[in-house]
Amino acid sequence: QLETLEQEEQERLELRAQPIERRTHMVSHQHGMTVTKTLREGEAEQQCRSFSYSRAELRGLLPEGASLLLLRVLACQRAVPPGLIFPAIDTEGHLCTSSY
Repeated sequence: QLETLEQEEQERLELRAQPIERRTHMVSHQHGMTVTKTLREGEAEQQCRSFSYSRAELRGLLPEGASLLLLRVLACQRAVPPGLIFPAIDTEGHLCTSSY
C-alpha cells in the first residue's frame, strides 16, 4: 500500500529571450489531494491554479515519480500486463488515465 504524500516537479524551458517555468506541487491531505500548477512565462506575472481531488477519484493514482519507477520495473521484467491503466494527472493538473 504505497501512497504519494507529496511530490514537486519543476520544468524550465529556455526559449530565446523568454524562459518558461512550470511547477507542479501535489500534496496529500485527509480528504484527498491538492494539485497546484504554477506557470511563469518570461517577465509576465506568475499564473497559479489549484485542483482538489477526493481519495475515491485518486484510488490507484500513478503520479510522475511512481510512473518512472513502474516503467523501470516493467523494463526489467520485459513484460507489460495487458490492460494496465491507472488514474494520472495531466500537465494541466486535471485527472486523466495513463495506459501502458
